[in-house]
Amino acid sequence: MNIEPAERIRKVETYYFSGKLEEIKQLTSTGHSIINLGIGNPDMAVHEQVLNTLRKSSEQPQSHYYQPYRGTEMLRNAFSDWYQRIYNIELDSENEILPLAGSKEGIMLSMLAFVNAGDTVLVPNPGYPAYTAVAKLLGANVLHYNLKAGNGWYPDFSELEHLAHKKPKIIWVNYPHMPTGAKASNELFKKLIKFGKQHKVLIAHDNPYSLILNDDPLSILSVPGSKEFCFELNSLSKSHRMQGFRVGMVAGHPQLIKHLLKVKSNYDSGMYLPIQNAANEALKLNGTWYNNTNEVYSKRRKLVFEALDHLNCTYSKNTSGMFVWAKVPDAFPEGYAFVDHLLYELGIFVAPGGIFGSNGNEYVRFSLAAPDEEFVRMLNRIKNLQKIAI
Repeated sequence: MNIEPAERIRKVETYYFSGKLEEIKQLTSTGHSIINLGIGNPDMAVHEQVLNTLRKSSEQPQSHYYQPYRGTEMLRNAFSDWYQRIYNIELDSENEILPLAGSKEGIMLSMLAFVNAGDTVLVPNPGYPAYTAVAKLLGANVLHYNLKAGNGWYPDFSELEHLAHKKPKIIWVNYPHMPTGAKASNELFKKLIKFGKQHKVLIAHDNPYSLILNDDPLSILSVPGSKEFCFELNSLSKSHRMQGFRVGMVAGHPQLIKHLLKVKSNYDSGMYLPIQNAANEALKLNGTWYNNTNEVYSKRRKLVFEALDHLNCTYSKNTSGMFVWAKVPDAFPEGYAFVDHLLYELGIFVAPGGIFGSNGNEYVRFSLAAPDEEFVRMLNRIKNLQKIAI
């Protein structure tokens, strides 16, 4: 083929899981039993009320028309009520909320809205790879700020002060943190907002994990005056197991929302109405829903902790989210080697920490998003060293 791709895609690599999952598929096709704990893809069912709403709404002829770019008033009101109930934050549903096709869309929209080619973007190391990938696709200058275990996987603000001389446009933050599970704190959010105001840096907070194994869900928008220099992304993918629905939102100052909507209205069309109606139903679910979800994740996490003890890995139990972050045993040079050991010796796949940044090289990430029986099988293989021939 003689058609050259755009220069921008030369700046990003194929996502690690794309190749690794193909490798696992090949192993499975040749008869090997692989336990996949690498991906954060919730396995539990969507609430039946949500599915019933989706079905009924899809049968209505008016559901199939184009929908508003800003989402329906009903959905925006539902997000506003949800933020009031969960985070005790008042959001103006008319001007401070924009529904999204998943929070990942928000990463792209916000970069398109606020970052010019050549602008500097601060990204955590380790952190969600999409922050870096999107910045590179748009020609931004990516600077990584370090998160380390010794500082509880929080930013070193003396380092951020040094990086502020590069005049960054946006800093991406994400608490509860993926992949480490470090919890949010009001003190951290206050320091971030102070940093943003002092240096005129837009704080982009990605908050999809706050309701998973977390007794104290927090939003950075609880800090007084935060909306002037901050926006927050949220999602129903993890909290409501609706990852395939692609429903998220962004909240912030009305002017920020206007800028994002200007991009979105040229970027896509409105979300399918039955999905919006289903999301509205999901956002009304009471605390029992979240408690039941977390009971399942808690049981799975205990099995992972037990397995890690047998593997001589070190880890923290004081974390949130749907992953367990663990340091590899001393016998292994880094996470990639340990991942291959688990895969080819025991048929267990987990994610190497290095895909999230160089500060994750000595770590691996276990996902809690797999059927219960997979965790029992995983633990039995590790306890009994049930090797498989690969």
